Amino acid sequence: MPDRRRPSIYNIAAHGGFADALVQGLIDRFAKDIFGLARGLVLLPNNRAQRALQEAFVRLSENGLLLPQMAVIGDLDLDESIGVALDSGELALDIPPAVDPMDRLLILAQLIQKEVRLREDAILAKDALRLAREFARTLDQLNVEEISLADLMKTEPEGLDLSSHWQDSYRFFLIIAEKWRQQLEKWQRVDQAVRRNALFDHIAKRWQKSPPGHFIVAAGITTSAPAIARFLRTISFMPSGMVVLPDLDLIMPDEEWDLLGPFEPDRETGFAARAQETHPQYHMKMLLDRMSIARGEVMRWPRTGESGAAAKRSRALSHAFAIPKLTARWQTLESNERSLAGVQTVEASNSAEEAQIVALLAREALEDPHQRIAIVTPDRSLAIRISAHLKRWDIQVDDTAGQPLAKLPEGVFFLNLLAAVANGFPPAEFLALLKHPLVQRGEERLAWLEQVRRLDLLLRGPRPAPGLAGLDALLKAENYRTEQLRKAIAPWWKSLRSMFVQIESLFAVPLDWPHLLDQLRLLADTLTDGAIWAGPAGRELGELLAKLQIRTDMGPVRIKANELAGYFETLMSDISVRPAYGGHPRIALYGLLEARLQQSELVICCGLNEGSWPQAITPDPWLAPMIRKSLGLPAQERQIGLSAHDLVGALGARKVILSRARRDDSGPAIASRFLLRLKGMCGDNLKEHPDARAWTGAVDRPRKPSPPYIRPAPRPSAEQRHIPISVTQVDRLIADPFAFYANKIMGFAALDMIDADPSAAWRGTVIHDILDQWARQDDYAPAALRKRAEEFLSDPGLHPLMRSLWAPRLLEGLDWIADTLAEQGRTGREPLASEIYGKAEIAGVQLSGIADRIDRMPDGGLAIVDYKTGGAPSNRAVIEGYNLQLGLLAAIAELGGFSDIAGEAVAFEYWSLAKKGGTDSFGHVRSPTQGRGDNIIAADAMVDHAVARFNEAADRYLLGSDPMRAKLHPEYARYADYDQLMRLEEWYGRAPAETTDHE
Repeated sequence: MPDRRRPSIYNIAAHGGFADALVQGLIDRFAKDIFGLARGLVLLPNNRAQRALQEAFVRLSENGLLLPQMAVIGDLDLDESIGVALDSGELALDIPPAVDPMDRLLILAQLIQKEVRLREDAILAKDALRLAREFARTLDQLNVEEISLADLMKTEPEGLDLSSHWQDSYRFFLIIAEKWRQQLEKWQRVDQAVRRNALFDHIAKRWQKSPPGHFIVAAGITTSAPAIARFLRTISFMPSGMVVLPDLDLIMPDEEWDLLGPFEPDRETGFAARAQETHPQYHMKMLLDRMSIARGEVMRWPRTGESGAAAKRSRALSHAFAIPKLTARWQTLESNERSLAGVQTVEASNSAEEAQIVALLAREALEDPHQRIAIVTPDRSLAIRISAHLKRWDIQVDDTAGQPLAKLPEGVFFLNLLAAVANGFPPAEFLALLKHPLVQRGEERLAWLEQVRRLDLLLRGPRPAPGLAGLDALLKAENYRTEQLRKAIAPWWKSLRSMFVQIESLFAVPLDWPHLLDQLRLLADTLTDGAIWAGPAGRELGELLAKLQIRTDMGPVRIKANELAGYFETLMSDISVRPAYGGHPRIALYGLLEARLQQSELVICCGLNEGSWPQAITPDPWLAPMIRKSLGLPAQERQIGLSAHDLVGALGARKVILSRARRDDSGPAIASRFLLRLKGMCGDNLKEHPDARAWTGAVDRPRKPSPPYIRPAPRPSAEQRHIPISVTQVDRLIADPFAFYANKIMGFAALDMIDADPSAAWRGTVIHDILDQWARQDDYAPAALRKRAEEFLSDPGLHPLMRSLWAPRLLEGLDWIADTLAEQGRTGREPLASEIYGKAEIAGVQLSGIADRIDRMPDGGLAIVDYKTGGAPSNRAVIEGYNLQLGLLAAIAELGGFSDIAGEAVAFEYWSLAKKGGTDSFGHVRSPTQGRGDNIIAADAMVDHAVARFNEAADRYLLGSDPMRAKLHPEYARYADYDQLMRLEEWYGRAPAETTDHE
């Protein structure tokens, strides 16, 4: 049957409401016969468009209809293949099958790793995987544009004036491409894009020879690939074929249309003007050019949907997106030509506020029962925030773009598992794994969490040695502070340890990839009791592991244990998990691809910042821009034009709100070039939403403003106050009574961070223990002290990094202590006791303390020594009464509070292991009784001074009823352990020194 002379090609403008307009037109034309629609075939770009069309048929059919068959031909980026509906049972049996995407990705990564190793270089497995993904994307673009490897090899990079690294990348690409071609020949497979091109050409030829007897409509397809263009041309010239394009600008003058490009090179200079690939209509022009159809041959679709905007908005949008050289005409446009009636803007201060604004706008729109709302954003983190805000009103919205598997609980669990077992069970990663919500989800979870919390307490502080052996050593270490925890956790730890023993052994030798995958699946199943595989994300994770398990020969050529988490995260990053349908029927959350051809009465376009909409251009790491241009590949900037076309399509709704945030998660943000164009053309005609910002401020504002929080000053009862106190707590009582109250009366103790660097307190405890054990040997020889330190450093429970970084400083400081003691011994000074506990009653309060060392001086007096791993307190702090430790220990000694020690204190010394100012050596002695001018305190007044200050504090806070105010003397309240509890930021420095009594 001969082709008709005029193509049957139509356009539905952005304001036309594509799905409703298309369906109404099909009903008008084909539904007169009850089977008229059912005989036809509608070709659509993706599954989401198919669903939109089905919903439109349901809305617009009065008494029910037999729907036409629908097939998804798909863009390559959507991983959609040609639909079964195009298969008549004999479809292109001579076309080789397509290679599996996972096979291609893994083999390409292998080829890249092997080639890098041949060059005596190294590449991480995850980086090879990332490069393989980029290689596949570039290869697909070549195949889609029908550029062969032979065409690519004809390119001469030297003639394009490329830098050496681009030339190397080009040659590397050719090597990998040739090896990949040989692999495909071996498998007798072809790339998906090649097979798809062949399928389209095969169908087009068959339909040219024998057109189907039913109607065929290709709707909403905008891909400008040559094979699809030929396919659409064939349909447009078939007797019963129609092509319906979305959002083609028929208003644009022909002169402007021609300025979009592409342009032929000048015959004399060979220079070709640059095409306007960032224009929203450029890819539409490319499609029509490749179909050999003029824009003037495109007809308007006879019907228009009811949810769209007024037709004049399309004309305004055509002006707004004019090419740069023509934007000067904005100044001559009439006001009504620059109007975007029904479009409003919202500008939030940050992304969090933008998400809340969008959720409020959607919630308000739902009050109209006839209104559908579409939220469109390419920013998935913003989409997640919006979805979370909508749950505030129990509105479940489906994010149709999905979320990366690596960000969902199942993916996070698996990555935590890899990070824990592959890196020697570091505390933070190991605890994150054990606390994960999927672990032990049944009735035993509460008991499980109780044991995990005990393990958490034991793992606080510096990291133990790696592996299960390091954790064993930590749990067996003798420490009176953790003895009860260790006993309570022992049976549970034994059971938990058995789960990980087998997989830990796999990392002691070169990785056995097949066995490792089996053990990871088994361990994940054991820890979660199978819950890991439930739900959409769990099924995706299970499918990924299954694909890897049957492709073990395609695994990485070389991978180290610490690369596993990054390798799997790279694999998961391209796996989007879409929720099952079942969200709110009148609200949807779309990505840009999913939003195409959708329609709603209200569309909220959010995330309109540079780098988001349009998204940042990702350069091709393989082929230089000049090579891509010489081959005729689309410029990377064409994605900007596609994003602009998506925005124009969204602006076709009856009501549209455009939102952005002045700051995103990374810092100040730049408004989208599209939004700036609209504002630049419309000026004051583009209005801001009048209520959005106010709603955001009001939604969380209490009905009654809460009074300002003022400095806390609790008044505990007399029974609570009358408690024993240690000398180290006296300074806190004087400088920050609230911190004393929280610690001693309320019993709140600050915890060390997990996997923390050695704190001053931890280092001090270690040094005190070493010195105490050395003193108890009655052997003050320097060699004995160094031996004790080396025994500590060889402890298997100490992390190697800690040993390497801290050991030199520790040993040098301890050597200084031993040498100084030996020198003092020659003068008659003799150590009496080390780490000795003493107590005495002073001012009616039991005062206790541990003296690091007490010496007998040659004149019979006592010397009180306190070791410091850092700097010693200043003399000024001692004089002003905010560091009384040495004086109070001396008072206890003079009252006979230390067993077998008597005498008068005559020397008070801080032995600091820090560097002395102006020297590079560790260790120096400092005393508050020595110095210059009035910055000292006499040795014979030291005890009386300390006792007097203690009596005053005890009378006020322990025996009296004074309120325990927070940060009473902030210059000496150095520790911030209780700042959050006292809500410091809410009152400090904001008001006069008001107080309130919290009973």
